[in-house]
Amino acid sequence: MFFEGHDGTRLWYEEYGRGEPLVFVSSAMLPTDMWEYQIPYFVERGHRCITFDRRGHGRSDRPAGGYDTDSTSDDLAALLDRLDLTGVTLIGHSLGGAEVARYLARHGSGRVRRAAFVAATLPFMKRTEDNPEGLPEAAFEKSMALLRSDRPRWMAQQAQVFFATHLGTDIHPLMIDLTLRQALSCAPYATLRVQHAVFHTDHRAGLREIDVPTLVVHGTADCSAPIDVTGRRTAELIPGAVYKEYPDVGHGLYASHHVRLNEDLLEFLKS
Repeated sequence: MFFEGHDGTRLWYEEYGRGEPLVFVSSAMLPTDMWEYQIPYFVERGHRCITFDRRGHGRSDRPAGGYDTDSTSDDLAALLDRLDLTGVTLIGHSLGGAEVARYLARHGSGRVRRAAFVAATLPFMKRTEDNPEGLPEAAFEKSMALLRSDRPRWMAQQAQVFFATHLGTDIHPLMIDLTLRQALSCAPYATLRVQHAVFHTDHRAGLREIDVPTLVVHGTADCSAPIDVTGRRTAELIPGAVYKEYPDVGHGLYASHHVRLNEDLLEFLKS
């Protein structure tokens, strides 16, 4: 099914089940299919599960603009408005978590009951004078140069550490291959623009103002969003956040450690 984003862009969404609504916001470059371990689990436990393909991703249209986090969070707002959702729990992975944070900063929590940040690229990835914990911009630019020159190679390098298989993560090679193929299906231009948004967007002020119950989940072996730069700092900034740290777990914990993640999310929903 399709809905119109904030600027009329046609975006794909899916919904399953009935009950209290959960909206899953996907990672950069990945489509709705990434939530295959979450949606059936929560539908079977009495929830209405909704997810959508970000512009340039999956089945959604591929416009030339609107990939900054303000715009993509406004697309999330358009979905909640279209379905007239209230009492919703927003669950975002990686960039999806950043978009949830920006949605709350721009649109408030009137429709939102809770928020969960899973391996989110928060609060601010770039190193600056007032953000010395961030990552060097030169390292980011080097990575982007490879992405521009050899996108498949760049994706393959990311996939090697996405699930922390070097630490013995028990995940089938076909899941790694599937994730890589899903990421490659993202529009090349969209891939570049959302990576820029991930690195350059500062969410610190908005996180301090979050006024709904919040869960932060992060793996200590996350190479895509290093925990000292992201998860630990995010939990410190959000008032009253519940923080769960997964030892020796990588960025793709929604799949590699879905049993534990689903249980933690369910506990959070019941609390």
